[in-house]
Amino acid sequence: MGKVTLLFAGKSYDTDAQSVRENQIVIFDGPYNMCSRMVVAGIEHTPSGYSYRLIDTETAEEHTADLIRPLRDKFGIGHYYDDEHPEFMDAAEVTALRTRADALKAEQETARHAAAEESERLCAVGTERLRQIVPDDAVAVIIGEQHESECDPYTDYFGSRIVRTVILGFSTHTRDLFPEMRKAAARFEGTAHLAEHNAEYEHREKYSMGHGYYLGTHRYSGWQVSKESCRDKEGIIKRFAVVAGNPDNVCIETPAPAQDAAPEATTDARIEIVEYSEKSIAVFGDTKPLRDTLRDLNGLFRAYLTHNGTRCAGWIFSKRREREVRNALAAYLK
Repeated sequence: MGKVTLLFAGKSYDTDAQSVRENQIVIFDGPYNMCSRMVVAGIEHTPSGYSYRLIDTETAEEHTADLIRPLRDKFGIGHYYDDEHPEFMDAAEVTALRTRADALKAEQETARHAAAEESERLCAVGTERLRQIVPDDAVAVIIGEQHESECDPYTDYFGSRIVRTVILGFSTHTRDLFPEMRKAAARFEGTAHLAEHNAEYEHREKYSMGHGYYLGTHRYSGWQVSKESCRDKEGIIKRFAVVAGNPDNVCIETPAPAQDAAPEATTDARIEIVEYSEKSIAVFGDTKPLRDTLRDLNGLFRAYLTHNGTRCAGWIFSKRREREVRNALAAYLK
């Protein structure tokens, strides 16, 4: 005997007992007060109980339900039938609706097969393309993603879906550096506006339910630039092969291996990196124009340090980050 217990409703139902008949109208009460009418187009008895084939009377989309409850027991999302005044659809209309549903199902299946074949084709093309352009030591990809808002303030839902992804560059480190992202953003028309050094574009959301580090004008719509870490070159190829299958989605300056991005050359700043202690290094010189980059590298500014026997301002870093700091600031070393 099949039995379903709904704890919140406080009721149990025997699924071995047939609840509705063919051609009977069923109401689906969905989320966000969505409601649709369906008709029972088929009934099958299985080892776990009765299963009902339902067809939406408007869209002809097919659904399956194992439990259909009487309307007097309505509680939450589910399928319901009017047990006091049952409603039925004409058998000829149900036959026509069943034909529509079968045609729609076949069409959807054909579309799924076509999409799968196209995905395989793009994957093969993209794999070959990425093998030629991804640096051997790359461990991350800088991408642009176009978001389309799906926010619904009436239901208090906030979210978006990604409608396009573009590869903007590769990186040999996994640090989230906004200067590196801005430089990559300039390579594609859709993200070019994010190449401007504007603090309002910088989002630092590395917390629970946050979106991570990204450049963007809006959280739920428009283009965003971010960095996605991958294990290695093969990881990058596997993750982005389908994206790279379309050449319009690969917007890098040259096919040569990309080096760690240096901050934008807005000034002729010159700096010096020295060993400051057994466990730290320090950056001295004209660091003011580079303060955002130094901060993003997890540097600590100190107004009173000692360098060449004199007191001066500088930035302190862990010696473990020396290579990363030198790579990021290579264009400004004396």
